[in-house]
Amino acid sequence: MTLLGKNTSEIHKLLKNKEVSAVDVMQAHFAYIEKSDHLTNAFLCLTKDLAFKQARHIDSLIASGKPLPPLAGVPLAVKDVLAVNSYPTTCGSKILENFAPIYDATSVQLLFEAGAICIGKTNCDEFAMGSSNENSAYAKVANPWHLDYVPGGSSGGSAAAIAAGFATIALGTDTGGSVRQPASLCGVVGMKPTYGLTSRFGLFALASSLDHVGPFARTVEDTVRTLAVIAKYDPNDSTSVPEKSRSQDNDIVSLVNELSQITDLKGLKIGVIKELTGEGNEKGVEIAINKAVDTLISLGAKVDTVSIPKVKYALPVYYILNPAEASSNLARYDGVKYGIRDKNAKDLFSMYLSTRQIGFGPEPKRRIMLGTYVLSSGYYDAYYKKAQRVRRLLTEEFNNVFKSYDLVICPTSPTTAFKLGDRTDDPLKMYMADIASIPADLAGLPAISIPCGFDNNLPIGLQFMGAPLTDKKVLRAAYAFEKVTNFAKKQCPMLEQAVMAKI
Repeated sequence: MTLLGKNTSEIHKLLKNKEVSAVDVMQAHFAYIEKSDHLTNAFLCLTKDLAFKQARHIDSLIASGKPLPPLAGVPLAVKDVLAVNSYPTTCGSKILENFAPIYDATSVQLLFEAGAICIGKTNCDEFAMGSSNENSAYAKVANPWHLDYVPGGSSGGSAAAIAAGFATIALGTDTGGSVRQPASLCGVVGMKPTYGLTSRFGLFALASSLDHVGPFARTVEDTVRTLAVIAKYDPNDSTSVPEKSRSQDNDIVSLVNELSQITDLKGLKIGVIKELTGEGNEKGVEIAINKAVDTLISLGAKVDTVSIPKVKYALPVYYILNPAEASSNLARYDGVKYGIRDKNAKDLFSMYLSTRQIGFGPEPKRRIMLGTYVLSSGYYDAYYKKAQRVRRLLTEEFNNVFKSYDLVICPTSPTTAFKLGDRTDDPLKMYMADIASIPADLAGLPAISIPCGFDNNLPIGLQFMGAPLTDKKVLRAAYAFEKVTNFAKKQCPMLEQAVMAKI
């Protein structure tokens, strides 16, 4: 029996029935990773010692007859911008090479308490800046569906790890689509929760008002089970949604038991965002989205076209606000407190300059310079302040649409995965990859990408978005759609071959 490609419920059942041990699960996954990850570069660091320590703890619970936690024995991959105690957290950058934090990020800690087993830190674009995972300072990540193509970014390593079957669940971060866009390109499920629903404590910040921690999985059910664990209030995060604001209607924990009762979408009103469909999308993407709309209608949903005019400004607004916040957040990496330091520098000032010069790659340097410019005297009002005003107007347009509609949908990405190297010399073309995912980050909306089709054997993602703190509604709709389609059941070639070979 192969232990690869199992979902959380299957692993839990196998352990509970004592058909396998947690150590067996780890051995199978590490054997597969060590044999295959050189093809994808999904991991920057394997946490093998930690994994087997956690696996032995789960096996001791089984041996003593104690109840198993909800994610017992489930292989977990963690994006390398989230702290894991005593293991390297580099953010895909040379400036943090060999840096190891002395604590766990809150989302990581919660998953450990739920029994998930950390198998490694996943590769990512440097400081989460990128849409293709080609900006990592260590290695480019390849898409498991087609190794000559990108997996998306910046959480491309986490998405690739799930698609390839290296892990069952993974954590990523979403600032402008960095969970949903790679989920779309890798044919997996990726969820960006409402801003503040999951803790940012232990996340190495890119843009603090835009960063979200979110889960990856191969199915909506596993996404729900993961989010149910990490969607907790955290006093260590000043932006965490307080308990009193977390309504019963958005209780993700209760949704775990409600999924089996979801059979249709009757009574749900869904709007298709006019500005993000049609022109600008690849033909195959548009065909898949139109078929998805038909499926939603067949499930009983009422579907109309809606207009959100300010969406067309989302991309330029994002690339003012994101660099502005990044330039501030990345100022702390100066060679004094963290990571590498140029020890040959003659004085303090030259040490600052040379450390940042050798430590940061091209994309962080580009955004630091742009962000410093838009925040500088004389340009703050013209760029940063104006961008914040447009962000507010965009949020209001979404709020107005949600007065009449439960959810809105659009493609997650206007294209399927593109070839490695195709856009590296054209930053503006690369930025366009996030055109459909950025609006939800600017407005702090819950949004999910799920597979809805294929074009030339490359996955296509459908994106559901809801009003703030309607994550449960978004997940219910995604689950109902997934239940009547076969896209989530299709395995990428790497995983399919491994399962057939019974690795």
